[in-house]
Amino acid sequence: MTRRRDGVLEPAERAAFLPTGERLAAGPVVVIECVENIPCNPCVDACPRGAITIESDINQTPDVDVGKCNGCGLCISACPGLAIFVVDASRADGTAEVSLPYEYVPLPSVGEAVIALDRGGNEICDASVVRVLSTKALDRTPVVTLSIPRKHVMDARHFRRKVR
Repeated sequence: MTRRRDGVLEPAERAAFLPTGERLAAGPVVVIECVENIPCNPCVDACPRGAITIESDINQTPDVDVGKCNGCGLCISACPGLAIFVVDASRADGTAEVSLPYEYVPLPSVGEAVIALDRGGNEICDASVVRVLSTKALDRTPVVTLSIPRKHVMDARHFRRKVR
């Protein structure tokens, strides 16, 4: 499997846990790209709506009940594997938002122009920072939200700051 060699999920590997187009259009929703069977469950405890569950064995990957998820994003910073994102493809202007964990300094600024990257670190589009959350509740893992063209909502998973 490719992800075992370089950590990048192939489209077929992602398909199993992506929300439907209908759910994406309904508003913010979590996407958990956790594929390793390891003992881990902080995302379950972080979700105030009970939308994230792990069946009887803590070594299983999490399941998301997208009907319960409101896209609050509290689970993003709880994930030690940085494998949780919130996507919102419901905007009428053809853009979407992706909220992701960001463990670098300095933090970007709201309004900053950045370059969205895919899972392999490849540039995919220009983006703009619309929100930066860095609170005690996030356990020192800030969450950055990017505005991107809607067609890239399921591909953008990080960003690169532009050289100033």
